[in-house]
Amino acid sequence: MGMVGTVGLVLHPRRDSKEAIDTIVSWAAGRGATVLGLPEEVGRIDCSAVAVDADALVRRADLLVSLGGDGTMLRTMRLIAGRSTPVLGVNLGRLGFLAEIDVRELPATLSAITSHAFTVEPRMAVRTCLDGADVTAFNDIALARIPGEGLAAVAVVAAGHPFVRYAADAVIVATSTGSTAYSFSAGGPIVSPRVEAVLVVPAAAHSVFNRALVLPADEEVTLELLPTSGRLAVEVDGAVAGHLCPGDRLTVTALPGAAKVVRLGTTFYERARRKLRVDGSVEAG
Repeated sequence: MGMVGTVGLVLHPRRDSKEAIDTIVSWAAGRGATVLGLPEEVGRIDCSAVAVDADALVRRADLLVSLGGDGTMLRTMRLIAGRSTPVLGVNLGRLGFLAEIDVRELPATLSAITSHAFTVEPRMAVRTCLDGADVTAFNDIALARIPGEGLAAVAVVAAGHPFVRYAADAVIVATSTGSTAYSFSAGGPIVSPRVEAVLVVPAAAHSVFNRALVLPADEEVTLELLPTSGRLAVEVDGAVAGHLCPGDRLTVTALPGAAKVVRLGTTFYERARRKLRVDGSVEAG
């Protein structure tokens, strides 16, 4: 990333981002840079950011700043997917695993960006076609049971080869980034985001075989709903994007390097230990 002439903001819909925005606007003004934001977001805050539509925000920004939590960060990454524009995540609230910094660290971070004292880390996404439209996720695409409509009975076809059938509450197709999200809560492995891999993880499997499957990024995975399956919700980064019925199928492919995130020296392992409270066995001493 060269000189930052335009900064784009993506805001959490409810959390207070005024302090962070003021810091960014002041920094930008000192550099002769422009700050842009989406009309429905910056319009509710007293600031000098210029309101533009999503297409202009993506096209013009040299740096995107996500102000919120993990959901805001994922939305920002989906917005910029396929472009080289880096994303800086600023956590305004709770866990914020994907965000790099908290608000109090923002002035020092902007100084580091000015002096190019940062790195940019590529992040893989997964994509599928749903109701004729492509959808992209940076954490996961999941087929989840709908209460009262039966289990998720799903056949997994890896690289064109039938592999396993799961009966579960959900079947999750996750990126390495998403290995610390829904996949993690379902018992899947923690995977460094530097690993370009696709994880297939059953949640609460009602099967003898309940292990996760890890595929390389160049192999697609197809999920086929079996006749015994209930109607399932298709969740894209945690939001319901559609529904599937028995006999339907969903093919998921990987998009390596679909987004770039700003890193300032903290490692994935440090963040995982701190935010997931990874300590290990008491018996290990």
